[in-house]
Amino acid sequence: MECFENWGIQHAGLFTFAQSAKHAGFYQRFGFWPRFLTAVMSKPIAPDVRARQWSTFGETAVDDREMVLSACRALTNSIYAGLDVSREISAVADQNLGDTVLLWEDSELLGLAICHIGPRTEAGSGTCYVKFGAARPGAAVEQTFGKLLDACEELAGSHKTARLVAGMNTARHEAYRQMQARGFHTDLQGVVMSQPNEDGYNRPGVYLIDDWR
Repeated sequence: MECFENWGIQHAGLFTFAQSAKHAGFYQRFGFWPRFLTAVMSKPIAPDVRARQWSTFGETAVDDREMVLSACRALTNSIYAGLDVSREISAVADQNLGDTVLLWEDSELLGLAICHIGPRTEAGSGTCYVKFGAARPGAAVEQTFGKLLDACEELAGSHKTARLVAGMNTARHEAYRQMQARGFHTDLQGVVMSQPNEDGYNRPGVYLIDDWR
């Protein structure tokens, strides 16, 4: 906890067993409080050839990558001040763990999804795992999120993976319902615990994928 204070962490969180009073009680001793459930969801993938409407960080020219990371920081910051996954994007590229999907409209980044793919990653064999994904807030956020899910499925199919996995906090209920409507089913669920006891970005109207495991 001292490290969190020294780092200036504004919001800390963890994922634990939803059914375990012992786990919840232990973490409460450190100021973490249970909030909404997070469902880790999946759906089968069939290879599908479509006209791509997305790009990836991996295919971005090296000289342009800092510009793209800056756009990613701006997008996530618009959802929750200080939210920054640029290190994770770079780590996935540097360690060849998968790739990051990018949705653009002209020069504006509308969505991103950091995906682990296959063996020796958090996805595992035959799986594409969306470690983090987000759609830019605005009037078209629901449509953007749908396009982002399409892009993740297309990326998974292009790598011949059989399953797409993504986590969704049920407080983001519009996004949760959209994933259910698209054929995602819950494989396991846990509860997120937050310090301080506040929503963070787990709130209605936010279209974001993660699971805090």
